Amino acid sequence: MSASPIEAQRLQALNRAPCRPEGEHVLYWMQGSQREACNPALEFAIHRAGELKVPVRVVFALTADYPEANLRHFRFMLEGLRETALRLGQRGIPFEVHPGDPADVALRASQRAALVVCDRGYLPHHRVWRQTLAESATCRIEQVEGDVVVPVEVASERPEVAARTLRPRLLRHLSRFLKALPRQEVAFPLEPGPELDVEGLLASLTGLDRSVASVEGHFTGGSDQARRRFEDFLERGLAAWHSCRNHPHTDHVSQMSPYLHFGQVSPVWLALRAEEAAGPNEQDALNAFLEQLVVRRELAFNHAVHNPAPTLWQGLPGWARQSLDAHRGDPRAAFYAEDQLLEARTHDPYWNAAMLEMRHTGYMHNYMRMYWGKKILEWTGDPEEAWARTLHFNNRFLLDGRDPVSWASVGWVFGLHDRPWPSRAVFGTVRSMTAGGLERKTDPRAYVLKVQRRLAGEAPPG
Repeated sequence: MSASPIEAQRLQALNRAPCRPEGEHVLYWMQGSQREACNPALEFAIHRAGELKVPVRVVFALTADYPEANLRHFRFMLEGLRETALRLGQRGIPFEVHPGDPADVALRASQRAALVVCDRGYLPHHRVWRQTLAESATCRIEQVEGDVVVPVEVASERPEVAARTLRPRLLRHLSRFLKALPRQEVAFPLEPGPELDVEGLLASLTGLDRSVASVEGHFTGGSDQARRRFEDFLERGLAAWHSCRNHPHTDHVSQMSPYLHFGQVSPVWLALRAEEAAGPNEQDALNAFLEQLVVRRELAFNHAVHNPAPTLWQGLPGWARQSLDAHRGDPRAAFYAEDQLLEARTHDPYWNAAMLEMRHTGYMHNYMRMYWGKKILEWTGDPEEAWARTLHFNNRFLLDGRDPVSWASVGWVFGLHDRPWPSRAVFGTVRSMTAGGLERKTDPRAYVLKVQRRLAGEAPPG
């Protein structure tokens, strides 16, 4: 066996079955890393196919009942997959989309494969899909971790309480994994399949929730779109981002979270491209950007893998749950029903603007996400209900909802990866945020105007 182009720590055999000697191809079951470029799982599949002297095929499972997904999410995802199919075809790799449960789709597709390569999933149901395939398949299943910079278990084998504890562990390994990925030669190219029919696939999903509109006017899916948006971000300068990133009335943020969520762009590529573009006076800004992209983002993946209940109330820190429980009876300045929140009918114009931005664009500036979540906690009768409401809105409307980073971001509202603060009403020792604090630190009135112009079509996104 020739040397692998992928770091050994990114690789894991999920079963003990051998390669199938009569296998006709190597199957890459693509589910998380939905891209052709800078995709370690794809390059590893090409490498293994060359060793076995067979072609490569790629299959994707389209599951209409994915938890909390709707038309908004599916259109963005399929726009990206259409581009991925085209790029794979140009390399002589056919790409197929099959409806159904991902483990079932992958198992059926594996019947004539010499071996199966899959990318890694981090949330509990993602891990169940891969475990089910590994237990049922009669050929070897090899998993490749390519949607974090440092593999999760290499960085830490335990749940980390905060960025300060994970940071030195990540930085210790960063230089080993922050490297460009070489493209492998496809030894046995095949004819590509037909162009992916986005509209036809959407129409075929009979159980799809179509009540949340797609957001093509604000975000279009695909790796090309991600790279174009990121290059625009870099052109404005990392120093400008460093000074403006907590000012939601500006747009000097990368807006990469939807593309990272669907695996349409590699975090390694983003980090390397940012390093390449950083000017001599932007090193502090570059370090701050890598803090967000690597340390903060991969803290969320640590939570998803090592916390036994990463998506549940019980997965939040005990001190935070106890403090919120002790203050559940505190008087609130306002109570709002779920429909009032959904329709942005509160007394707070800043919160209303954030809700409208999320509902109509599929995105919300990160600084406003924190404020938005804290206010739901403040305006809801008990913390468990506030947790459920925040997740429901987050996962339903945001393009980047329903992934490890999104779960951890909502968890932060309720004390995850934070520390106890001086006690106050409703929040107890969980950190609070106020409109006055927002006004001192940024310009929320200008943010409200920005959202109004955007929804009126007067200002383009980004």
